[in-house]
Amino acid sequence: MQSSNGRPRGSGGGADGSAEHRDHDSSSAKASGGARYDDPWYDALASGWGESDGVGGPVPVPVPGAGPGCRASEDEAAAAADVYLEVQRSAAFQEVRSRYLRFVVPGVAAFFVWYLAYLVTATTEPGLMAHPVAGAMNVAMLAGLGQFLSTFLFAWAYARHARLRRDRAALELRWNTQELTRGVQGGAL
Repeated sequence: MQSSNGRPRGSGGGADGSAEHRDHDSSSAKASGGARYDDPWYDALASGWGESDGVGGPVPVPVPGAGPGCRASEDEAAAAADVYLEVQRSAAFQEVRSRYLRFVVPGVAAFFVWYLAYLVTATTEPGLMAHPVAGAMNVAMLAGLGQFLSTFLFAWAYARHARLRRDRAALELRWNTQELTRGVQGGAL
């Protein structure tokens, strides 16, 4: 019986089992003439998921940075954290964040007030809400449909605001952050 990742269950999913699995994948990719799909998370996530190491214990999951060169990866992580802090303090980041807050805070406040007004009116003024408007349609039904409509309008306005006022600047910030992080980590990400 095989597990979802193609390895036989209970055959040892540790370092030896995953090395055999990788060798099998690379030989089959070479034989088929296709490119080998290399997922860096494959072995880390697949090992230990419903499998044992052959003696009944769970498969040990390799911890990144817990071997020789651990100090170098800690230094790179600290340098990358400094890059993110530097970007967070930048004027461009603050501008994107303030544009976001200037839209979201008043929008959510207005939506919340509208929702509370609907609830309070529905509970305190049942006669007003039962007032017929057209046929079987009454004020309560119109206000309830207005809640749905206002939700969709707010979502549309948010997406439009993000596209027109924030996305380009945020994408530029993201690109710059990745470039700075790549430079700190020596070109490997």
